[in-house]
Amino acid sequence: MPPMLQSQLQGTWVTPDATPDTATGVHDAVTGDLVCHVSSQGLDVVGALDHARHLGGPALRALTFHQRADLLDAVGAAVRARREELYVLSARAGATLLDARYDVDGGIRVLRDYSARARTELPDAPFLVEGPAERLARGDDFLGVHLVSPSPGLMLQVNAFNFPVWAPLEKLAQALLAGMPTVVKSATPTAYLTAQLVRIITDAGVLPPGALQLLVGSARPALDLLREQDVLSFTGSATTAGTLRTHPNLVARSVRFNAEADSVNAMVLAPDVRPGTPLFSAFVREVVTEMTVKAGQKCTAIRRVLVPREQENTVLEAISAELAQVTVGNPATEGVRMGAVVSLAQRDDVRRAVRAIAESGRFVHGDPDKVRVVDADPERGAFLDTLLVSADPDAAAPHEVEPFGPAATVLAYRDTAHATDLIARGRGSLAASVVGDDLVWTTAFVQEAAPWHGRLHLMDSTNMTQTTGHGSPLPALRHGGPGRAGGGSELAGTRGVLDLMQRTALQASPRILGAFR
Repeated sequence: MPPMLQSQLQGTWVTPDATPDTATGVHDAVTGDLVCHVSSQGLDVVGALDHARHLGGPALRALTFHQRADLLDAVGAAVRARREELYVLSARAGATLLDARYDVDGGIRVLRDYSARARTELPDAPFLVEGPAERLARGDDFLGVHLVSPSPGLMLQVNAFNFPVWAPLEKLAQALLAGMPTVVKSATPTAYLTAQLVRIITDAGVLPPGALQLLVGSARPALDLLREQDVLSFTGSATTAGTLRTHPNLVARSVRFNAEADSVNAMVLAPDVRPGTPLFSAFVREVVTEMTVKAGQKCTAIRRVLVPREQENTVLEAISAELAQVTVGNPATEGVRMGAVVSLAQRDDVRRAVRAIAESGRFVHGDPDKVRVVDADPERGAFLDTLLVSADPDAAAPHEVEPFGPAATVLAYRDTAHATDLIARGRGSLAASVVGDDLVWTTAFVQEAAPWHGRLHLMDSTNMTQTTGHGSPLPALRHGGPGRAGGGSELAGTRGVLDLMQRTALQASPRILGAFR
């Protein structure tokens, strides 16, 4: 019988008080076989949060930034040594080896990046004194500075299913550097992957007791237990983010809430880019990459492709030709470029979404109900074809409905004003890309689009061979977005670390302030 997935709480792997009938079954995305059962029934969540606050927190706060960086190095080394285990499990979630490396190796790189930044940008002290002192009186004996110190709370991570390794690690990196213990609540469809990640780290014994725990199942019991010094870091749907934001306990205690939510991200082709040019080809490749990596299950993936009206047919033909070369099937089979989405329920969600969008247009490539797969049963596995839609740009659905899978919609704009209006109809996105060489057009477009986006990826003929891509969040830059995208912020270098800490204004004499330098 498939196992009941355990949580890691108070230093022990704990099995929930549940039966297969009362727990949630998690299935292999490729074969449909039952992988495990998930439940939080009977788990001591109160004890787990107390364990983090009273054991993990003090141990981390006693360390300097540089010593906390040593912990990141140790975690990264432990995960790297056993990453093949995570690759194998990733295939059960529908991921190809490329997808798995994007998730696993990407998480390791974030740890390494933050460790290096901490040593170069932060002091070898438990806290940070920001900037030069401000003189607050006529004389020089009353000054002001800002002290950034660790909060005596914890971070509760509530993560999405699509990055079961990268997401916990990127949040853990910032939390550890901030001196904050972490409780990871894994997403149910890929909870077995996050559980193995936490097992690898705990087996290595590289973190202080209470610094990292895993809660499998529902996060609801934990929400009522969060306090003023805690942080709820959420990644998931805009709908769930809205529910969490208004949770009575979070509101009453002013619990810090950071949301990174889904959004209908866009790629915009500027009018100056002509078919047949290297830049046009790079644009097409980027769209196809974003549709197929992790089967399009990325919060930053391109959902809307905005193109000049006169180039719409050419773009549709070019993207369709590339998509026709994509092989779908068992991700463990050689030659397969795209695996399955995470579950049959997710497959059905994507089908509903693309049908809603196509009501104002047509499917140009792919059929939501049919797909040819390699080395797998298309009925038991959660497989989808790559789905390219051409829709009315002024219809509501393309800007409101996100098909969280291998799907994108081409929308033809009349002029620059129409393009800027269309991109704003997404009501806030994590990322958008602009492809073009015309500096006047690009800079004007960016000024209009920037307020609606957390990140803008600008690709031209000079950087198209070096770009890290539309959909890749980078540790040095902000990851998050306004409006529908959640209004939150992650990464952003050491700024993301300091955002988790308490910034306090100190007014004192030079003698007292000197004690903090």
